[in-house]
Amino acid sequence: MILTQKPAKKMQVPFVDLKTQYQHIKPEIDNAIAGVIEESAFIGGDAVKEFETSFAQMYGVKHCISVANGTDAIYITLKMLGIGEGDEVITVANSWISSSEAITQTGAKVVFADIEPNSYTISPAAIVQKITSKTKAVLPVHLFGHPARITEIKQICQENQLFLVEDCAQSHFSEENTQLVGTFGEASTFSFYPGKNLGAYGDAGGILTNDTELANKFRMYANHGALIKHAHNIEGINSRLDGIQAAILNVKLNYILGWTEKRRTRALLYNEMLQGIEEIILPTERSNTKHSYHLFVIRATRRDELKTFLQEKGIQTAIHYPKILPNLSAYKYLQNAGTYPVANSYESQILSLPIYPELEKSQIQYIAECIKLFYA
Repeated sequence: MILTQKPAKKMQVPFVDLKTQYQHIKPEIDNAIAGVIEESAFIGGDAVKEFETSFAQMYGVKHCISVANGTDAIYITLKMLGIGEGDEVITVANSWISSSEAITQTGAKVVFADIEPNSYTISPAAIVQKITSKTKAVLPVHLFGHPARITEIKQICQENQLFLVEDCAQSHFSEENTQLVGTFGEASTFSFYPGKNLGAYGDAGGILTNDTELANKFRMYANHGALIKHAHNIEGINSRLDGIQAAILNVKLNYILGWTEKRRTRALLYNEMLQGIEEIILPTERSNTKHSYHLFVIRATRRDELKTFLQEKGIQTAIHYPKILPNLSAYKYLQNAGTYPVANSYESQILSLPIYPELEKSQIQYIAECIKLFYA
């Protein structure tokens, strides 16, 4: 590769820049937090109700049930669908552990499936291969912001009478065939962890569904088994969104669609500036989808050396994920359950570059120049 010019003066490029985002909306955030404190509405209250209503409306569904975090959202959903001991739930091999540990917490067995080569999302063909008489649900993860083949997966679930629960922790407002992911199955789960596209300033999560009976079950189980205080119909857990986090999310909801478009614009800039580097593979986007680019993930030869080089140049990167789930010590007991050749082959290649709405064009150009310099 021929390098036409030396990189510009060294920059500091954080992987995520939540401080800059806060500074852009500081008056609104501060007022929202102050309002919760003034009303002492720390658990429940108007801010929580407003968020649930607004988020459900933006997705065009009947119910949003806010919970404490995205992991709880998955667990509560599966548990209230009746999934438990003796059941199996199929999910993807290369997600964060919350996707699989929530399955195990219900008493069910997690069954991993391999991924598609280009989208990093669960392979429908692999799902079919994993279905047994014990399978009760499929939990696809719309990973990195790219939709899984959710229409095809829904058909598989319908043909086999399986529950479909979508893990949308990384895919706020992603789409397939102009339909928002998170609206295809019985329910969908969301994380609002600070680093997510729509993030609180602490842990937060939510569940979407059009099924009113299920919504009541989710809400009841998340609130100690009671829809009305002291009227405990069942034993539940304590998983509630607090008022301050809800107030912060209410402010950010006004910006999320614009932020998503900015992420997409920055992904386009990356693709333009990184074209022609034979040693890396850029992310792809299926023609019938809308990628929300929670992460911008490349595959790179000499990945670890590149990561170190970029760090020395002031550029923070991350690896999502250093080990696929079946290769973790937590799942040693499943080592004879199958192989995952595609996901396995990417462990040593994937690298996430900085991407967020506030990322400047000059920063993307600097990152691209540094990558070109490394491979030159």
